Amino acid sequence: MARRSRKYAVPGSAQGMQTFKAEVMRQEGYHVDPNHPDDVKYEVAKELGIPLQAGNNGKLTTESAGQIGGRIGGSMVREMVRLAQEQLAGKQKS
Repeated sequence: MARRSRKYAVPGSAQGMQTFKAEVMRQEGYHVDPNHPDDVKYEVAKELGIPLQAGNNGKLTTESAGQIGGRIGGSMVREMVRLAQEQLAGKQKS
């Protein structure tokens, strides 16, 4: 199966999103290599007891893959909401 090609709504934001992912997952207590932030998925999988390996994971269930991605994506969304609320609160005080 081919790797999914991510397309961000804002051109040129891919690097910023990877940096954001690394920072959020670091705040969550995971070891993140800043040069390879996507590799944090292996640490998340290990914590969840899911046998994720580099390469073909054809026997991995959709549910298991979702648990890994959900942990990472959910953390990122919570942080984005927190940052937006903080920003909105700052604008209201002005």
